[in-house]
Amino acid sequence: MNTHSVAVCFVAAAIAGGPLAHAESIVLQDVRVIDGNGGPPIEHADIVINGDRITAVNVSGQVAVPTGATVINLSGKTALPGLISDHSHLGLVDGASATGHNVTRANILRQLRQYEAFGVTTVTSLGLNLQPFYDLQPKLHLGALPGADIFGADRGFGVDMGAPPAAMGILDKQVYRPSTPEEARLMVRETAQRHPDLIKIWVDDMHGTVPNKMNPIIYKAVIDEAHANHLRVAAHIYYLDDAARLVNDGIDILAHGVRDKPVDTSLIKAMKARGVWYIPTLGLDETFFCFCRASDMDAAAFFSPRTTAGTRGAVR
Repeated sequence: MNTHSVAVCFVAAAIAGGPLAHAESIVLQDVRVIDGNGGPPIEHADIVINGDRITAVNVSGQVAVPTGATVINLSGKTALPGLISDHSHLGLVDGASATGHNVTRANILRQLRQYEAFGVTTVTSLGLNLQPFYDLQPKLHLGALPGADIFGADRGFGVDMGAPPAAMGILDKQVYRPSTPEEARLMVRETAQRHPDLIKIWVDDMHGTVPNKMNPIIYKAVIDEAHANHLRVAAHIYYLDDAARLVNDGIDILAHGVRDKPVDTSLIKAMKARGVWYIPTLGLDETFFCFCRASDMDAAAFFSPRTTAGTRGAVR
């Protein structure tokens, strides 16, 4: 591992937010290290942390322990770089409900603390991000609040009678729904004034569950205007045909994997040529049913103590 500043999650990130956070030197002793560089784990390693920087990682006994350092034995534990959630919707879920009404400061902060406890140190929230995101994001960037850092996509863009569905309790103020390219461009310029990290568009019909898809002339206007304002665009997609057209029209990120057909060679080549990111969201569909039985929840000893009362009640 290079001796550079890197977020490390140790056993539910206890050290990062605990009383040792401001210790001058810390040595994590006899820990398995996954450094994220693609090689095998380093077994029985010592990690030396000086201030907010990792300055040494090596097999136990081969690292000099700084004088006066706090030494913590983590035998049987694993340390790895902080994990990143590339596609989340912070605050949308509370208990067993998923609605725009749940997007509150308290719910967002609760979820960010839980992300951090699971070792996720950075979260990208792809849309439905109005207040309180504007107040929270700069403070989280500075580390002034507990929990994972967030990068937001502001409101995001859908279409009338399309995704994201109003039936989920998505409020009008939480998403733009332009009907013309001119409206789309105006809304992008308004969004850019709030300095989001990127822009989100919902393109597909959510596997036929909503009547309308976004017209290509609308999303092309969003993409072009976003790029003119130095913003990247992520697209919620389902179908291979939509993915191919979006890549051709300049999309930066496919925010879901293609799910109706196998991805073909032409799309892969086009994505590589244009540097398009692909977020597969492989676990998304499973999350809709993995805890639908009480026995599943009871067996998940790692997760069940960390769920909300509303979630536990829904599976009983």
